[in-house]
Amino acid sequence: MASGISRWWRVVGGLSMNLALGTLYAWSVFVAPLEEQFGWKRADTSMVFTIAVVVFALTFVLAGRIQDKFGPFYCSLTGGILVSLGFFLCSYTTSLTYLFVCFGVIGGLGNGFGYATPIPVMAKWFPDKRGLAVGLAVGGYGAGSAIFGPLSQLKLIPHYGLSTTFQILGGIFFVMTILGAFLLKNPPAGYKPAGWTPAVASKSAATTYEFSPGETLRTPTFYLMWVAYALGCSAGLMVISQLVPFAKSVGITAAALSTMGLVVGACGNASGRILSGWMSDKLGRINVLRVMIGISTIAMPLLYAAGGDVATLYLAVFIVYWCYGTQLSVNGSATPDFWGAKNAGINYGMLFTAWGVAGIIGPRIGGVLYDKYHNYQAAFYTAAALAAVALVCEMLAKRPTVSAAGDYSKESR
Repeated sequence: MASGISRWWRVVGGLSMNLALGTLYAWSVFVAPLEEQFGWKRADTSMVFTIAVVVFALTFVLAGRIQDKFGPFYCSLTGGILVSLGFFLCSYTTSLTYLFVCFGVIGGLGNGFGYATPIPVMAKWFPDKRGLAVGLAVGGYGAGSAIFGPLSQLKLIPHYGLSTTFQILGGIFFVMTILGAFLLKNPPAGYKPAGWTPAVASKSAATTYEFSPGETLRTPTFYLMWVAYALGCSAGLMVISQLVPFAKSVGITAAALSTMGLVVGACGNASGRILSGWMSDKLGRINVLRVMIGISTIAMPLLYAAGGDVATLYLAVFIVYWCYGTQLSVNGSATPDFWGAKNAGINYGMLFTAWGVAGIIGPRIGGVLYDKYHNYQAAFYTAAALAAVALVCEMLAKRPTVSAAGDYSKESR
């Protein structure tokens, strides 16, 4: 039944799926207990997150293709099972290699398959509110760490130990992702919300032409948005990966650090995904990306300048995470708008590889520049420079249009 009420259950499904998957961002909660238990170094444990991000991004392309061809159920079901299994198996960790496989590879695969489905499903159910619906669904990914990070750090690990915590989380995530998988279904072919007529002149109006993956790759807009996505998220991920050691270096207490990293940042991330998605319905996808990346360019050095002023630091962290979350949400909405909903899974999968590259560049910049200068000034200013280049790319990007003859290479603003 394709009623206005039933389609919102698809949002609930995407939210449930992404709340579980988003615990990837809470990885830092497990770092200290693992290092203490096994005597590992930070350089060793940081590779776990990097592997997970790269596997996640690469898997997304394959998962997007499977989702487009066979529908969202089996793809999301596979993702839910894998991410739950990955967490559960982490409870038996005895070596770094084992952890690389369980959290990095299995967890990364689960994220790729699970995250590939909500955006195309929302795009098909909500052509009238695409930015808001996608934002709500993927907002769960930003909020997951705000819920399960503190729960693990403050309750589960102290009371039950690290191994049991991984098992508990694996069980919780299994229930959440299976529920999400059953709710994530495509609408009937040709579905339109009751009373809705496409607004051709709207800033967020979707294309009526369904670009194939090959055609998408032949539009200059794809590459401009890819570079902007990669560099904009590199800036955000540099801050995310270095926030804990940076805060410690300026004298932030452990309690304040926990609140900042796991709650303030996660709330900013989720807010950016949801509210920027909603704004992009009104103002246009590219316009919102330009504004938020521009703000990010300014916020990076301000975050460094905030130093040990906790209130200012919290505000700057919230803004940086908001701008980062915006890119994950609005790029997801822009893909079906610009290149069509039919192949949105693989087309966004190709664009999403930029995030995987950012997962390598961002943390690497922070670590290398800190080791070289023994402070974070160069890292934060480099992040600002990356965001500035991303902004230039977004300014040059144009909405792809198709002529009556199907000339998909022709573009206009």
